[in-house]
Amino acid sequence: MNLARLQREFSTWLQADKPADAAPFGERARLGLAIYQNNFRAQLATCLEDSFDKTRQWIGGEAFHEAIVHHVERVPPSSWTLDAYPRDFPATLAMLYPIDPEVAELAALELALADAFVGPDVNRLAAEQIASADWDCVTLLFVPMLDLLPMTTNAAAIWTALAEEASPPMSALLPTAGALLVWRDGETPRFRAIEAMEERAILLMRGGMTFARLCADLVEDVGEAEGVTLAGAWLGQWLADGLVSDLID
Repeated sequence: MNLARLQREFSTWLQADKPADAAPFGERARLGLAIYQNNFRAQLATCLEDSFDKTRQWIGGEAFHEAIVHHVERVPPSSWTLDAYPRDFPATLAMLYPIDPEVAELAALELALADAFVGPDVNRLAAEQIASADWDCVTLLFVPMLDLLPMTTNAAAIWTALAEEASPPMSALLPTAGALLVWRDGETPRFRAIEAMEERAILLMRGGMTFARLCADLVEDVGEAEGVTLAGAWLGQWLADGLVSDLID
């Protein structure tokens, strides 16, 4: 057996834990393999526990442990670094808790905050750039760590209460589905809830739409007075939050 094949079979056994996959290594290797596999799975479990503290608090330690076991058995690592392993856990929670959507949304928020924290550093937009910009043709360049999370529940309120060591509210569906903006302000990850119209505006501008075109679309949708006011309010908030890294003419 060549080395490449041996490595493939070892990886298959390590992830699937099927006795037949361990047969090529011989009976003498069985105890060592079991120890290695236990350590492997323990590292994956610890990675998830460290990444989703608020989710664990919300559903309880026993339920969280069961979810981890299910995830480790179902989803093998797909990257050389453990930092990437938590990325699929919210999807596993969505599958395990189909009638409790706040669980997966809470985990998604924790994951996005962690990603924002380790994202690249960018400079805030300088005041002189704002003052000298030609707003008839300018396009906004958003910071790279900005994330948009679809939200149907009050998961954000649950996260905030848990972070403040207060009693979290009962889970509830939002009156209308919206989204969370997640980004990093300096060294601090932040988030805020936005409505579907603002989410759509950010997605369009990320795709290259100019600010003037956004204003025109809003005027067409909601009228001149409300459209211009809305666009101005969004822009002011984006700049205040540090979401815009550059203006492109």
